Amino acid sequence: MHDISLIRDDPAAFDADLARRGQPPRAAALLAIDERRRATATALQVAQMRRNEASKAIGQAKAKRDDATAEALMAEVATLKQDMPLQEAEERAAAAALEEAIAAIPNLPAADVPEGADEADNVERARWGTPRGFDFAPREHPDFAPALGMDFERATAISGARFVVLRGPMARLNRALGQFMIDIQSANGFVEIAPPLLVRDEAAFGTGQLPKFAEDLFRTTDGRWLIPTAEVSLTNLVRESILDEATLPLRYTALTPCFRSEAGAAGRDTRGMIRQHQFDKVELVTIATPEQSEAEHEKMLRAAESILEALNLPYRRMLLCAGDMGFAARKTFDLEVWLPGQARYREISSVSNCGDFQARRMAARYRPAGETRGTRFVHTLNGSALAVGRTLVAVLENYQQADGSVVVPDALKPYMGGVERLTPA
Repeated sequence: MHDISLIRDDPAAFDADLARRGQPPRAAALLAIDERRRATATALQVAQMRRNEASKAIGQAKAKRDDATAEALMAEVATLKQDMPLQEAEERAAAAALEEAIAAIPNLPAADVPEGADEADNVERARWGTPRGFDFAPREHPDFAPALGMDFERATAISGARFVVLRGPMARLNRALGQFMIDIQSANGFVEIAPPLLVRDEAAFGTGQLPKFAEDLFRTTDGRWLIPTAEVSLTNLVRESILDEATLPLRYTALTPCFRSEAGAAGRDTRGMIRQHQFDKVELVTIATPEQSEAEHEKMLRAAESILEALNLPYRRMLLCAGDMGFAARKTFDLEVWLPGQARYREISSVSNCGDFQARRMAARYRPAGETRGTRFVHTLNGSALAVGRTLVAVLENYQQADGSVVVPDALKPYMGGVERLTPA
């Protein structure tokens, strides 16, 4: 959510930042609505003052037995009382129109975010690990994982496309990854949360999923939303709160199922587990002061990278350009893991600093140390550490063997109950 007073102060700068995101100018239209809202509010305030003055003057006129003046004033007050509800309704309508217009505008990019229109303009900032050399042609996971317990056929019969059934050691490996990730993030200082998977409109609005991306979500018959990511539940833990600065930063993590309609991904990644309607993910959320947020962004990145390094999965860190960032982000790094079956890096995590954009939508504030009255908006950050399904894909492809088996990474063996290799049935 944007501060209309900042748009008022420098509309040209606001439009210039929107242009970096490929957005048309919006400042003039917003300021026109804001001017209507402010003019209506001023007129209403003047009418209220005049009604109070006239009501007081009626008593004075009656005390002087000036009936003509009293009657004229009473007629004026009656007219004001009749007109004021209309003015109040007009003010509410203008305020709602302004909020609706601002709510549809994405966050502005940070100054150090590179220019660009799409993923082709993202900038590689670091790379870790060397892709494994194979003495056979490595395959993509849909070509060998079904023999290991990855069943797309039965899942389609039950639920349709973009679902999977995992059986036996494959299911255990998936569970092991989630447990391993949440244990590591708890050790990294993130407090584990078991949050609701269903949220109200206000929660989805607070993190920016509503109203713009309703088609990407699943809605229940009673009007709730299945979470597309635990970011929604975790970030909203501080909605409509005033926190003490001494308690910040707050760091949360959760391992949850996530649900996405993938409405904008028709035809993409239709094979395998890369893009599913239901998947598990370990999410990280940090609530910080503006002064803390940049350092917390780096901490969250390292928390996600530590999982890939522990699993010995080669990856690269990408700084997203202005045109490729998510709606609520002001700065985003993607982690891309090497998939030998595709012979390319694929996204496995996004870690974003949203600044105060979500906090304004949630009314989440903090009180600076030593102050008793003033408050400031917190900064919110979120990232996956990691998407369990995509990590499972990366493990399968990077640890595949010529005979179709998959070796269990050393870091996961304590979670596998003695299973050290998945073998074809």
